[in-house]
Amino acid sequence: MSRGKKYQENSKKYDTGASYELKEALNLVKTLSYAKFDETVDLSVKLSLKKNQSVRDTMVLPHQFRGEKKILVFCKPEKEKEAQEAGAAFVGAGDLIEKVKGGWTEFDVAVATPDMMKDVGKLGMVLGRKGLMPNPKTGTVTFDLKGALAELKKGRTEFRADKTGVVHLAVGKVSMEGEKLEENVKTAVTEIKRKRPADTKGEFVQTVSVASTMGPGVWVSIKDEE
Repeated sequence: MSRGKKYQENSKKYDTGASYELKEALNLVKTLSYAKFDETVDLSVKLSLKKNQSVRDTMVLPHQFRGEKKILVFCKPEKEKEAQEAGAAFVGAGDLIEKVKGGWTEFDVAVATPDMMKDVGKLGMVLGRKGLMPNPKTGTVTFDLKGALAELKKGRTEFRADKTGVVHLAVGKVSMEGEKLEENVKTAVTEIKRKRPADTKGEFVQTVSVASTMGPGVWVSIKDEE
């Protein structure tokens, strides 16, 4: 993949093959950021996973950096008031399902009560493609709408390993204080390690790197995250 001139120039400012302590790695990410907007800081964790293994869960990072999420709730009429009082931006059943079926996805998270999943499941082509399908594993299929929405509003975010065994996760903004970014990265790595499959042998976390949206990646010394 062809890289831009600024990216290539920044890659010459440090040893791209070396691993750095987390604090130093994040300082480098800040220094190497060159976009005119406040770039997101992304974490990439390469895991040792077999073909039949997967890592997927949710977490709440200690320091938030995104605006409030628009939450949609699919539920029966008797649960609508609870969803609205909990802060859902959109609440409904058949009407919302038809709207989404038509391609409307102007929301950040979808939550559904279990008794709605038979119908919500038919929206796989729309929601699945955008990673918005409610899932019991991520706490977005539940009758406890008040609890689920409270967690989501705190900034609960989903993480999952891709087909190559890498977890990609946004952990902050370049403008954030270094200490807050450090805490977010440490929390994320700890949560990912917590999902280690029981039958995994040897090193579970193979590599850790951080990068800004437009900048080059910086390797992080794994031993610092033990």
